[in-house]
Parts: sequence; structure tokens; C-alpha cells
Amino acid sequence: MIQHHDNKIQALIDHYNLLPHPEGGFYRQTYVAEENIPQAALPHRFDGNRKFSTAIYFLLPHGVFSAFHRIKSDEVWHFYKGCAVNIHVIHPNGDYELMKLGNNFGEDESFQLVVPANAWFASEPMSSPGEYALVGCTVSPGFDFADFELAKADILIEEHPNHEQLIRSFTR
Repeated sequence: MIQHHDNKIQALIDHYNLLPHPEGGFYRQTYVAEENIPQAALPHRFDGNRKFSTAIYFLLPHGVFSAFHRIKSDEVWHFYKGCAVNIHVIHPNGDYELMKLGNNFGEDESFQLVVPANAWFASEPMSSPGEYALVGCTVSPGFDFADFELAKADILIEEHPNHEQLIRSFTR
């Protein structure tokens, strides 16, 4: 939770009108395409029309993580400000991948990363107390909470027992 002395974090939350996100952190949707992709033109995993694309600001303060979840679309992450973010990805085939979002290419960080559709993923800021990561996420076809699934630790561990410690660390 935000500590009283974290004024710069609260200032970002206030300035960008960020709200608590169900997976952890704070967000605000900044873009929703006006046009829709009809359900008939989408893969079968979608249960209705979807916007062409959506985008959000996403803030992870120190000590706050984004819990394992998955969505039905690719998600492009963009680094804006603050510390780097580790994105832990468990691909549908069970392979684990650590993606590093940030501005230090010497540490294998990238300004943009793509989490593929249907992969389980969690993220954490690589920060010190009082610090944060401010990033953006763009989803296409556009994000819809109908496509969002928050992981239940026991079920995800049953599917991927070799990642039990990681899953327990990033589920609620």
C-alpha cells in the first residue's frame, strides 16, 4: 500500500486519475478505439465484438506486484518512468520467460515488450522504498474484462507444478 511519505507516487496517482487495478497496482484507460472488430472476424476465444485497440497507464509502486493473470489478446508493454519492471511469463506450453522492461539495455531491459495472448503473467517493479514504475500497456484486439482471468494459485500450480514457488510469490 502507498505510504504517507510516498508523495511522488500519490502525485502520479492524483495527476493521472489512476484507480486500483484488480491484479495490483494502479491504472487508467487512456485510449479506446472507436471502431469494433466483429466477433465473426475474431478467433473463437472471443465471445463478442472487441475494440480495435485499447491502452492504459499502469503504475506499480515499490512493494506492489501485479498478480498472475492472462488475457485473450497480445499485450504490448511500454516503459515510461521510474524503475525497471520484471514481467514473469508462463507460456501456454509451460515454458517460463523473464522479460525486463526498462531503459537500461546493458541489463537486457527493453522499452517495449510483448506478452503473447493466453500466457499467464505477473510483474513487479525492481525498486527501492518510495520508488515506482510507470508503464503503459496496449492491447489489440482491445482489452475487455470478459477476457481477463486472475490466477488461482492451486489451479495454476496444478497446471504448472514446476513453477510452484514463482506462482505462490505472485498470486493473492
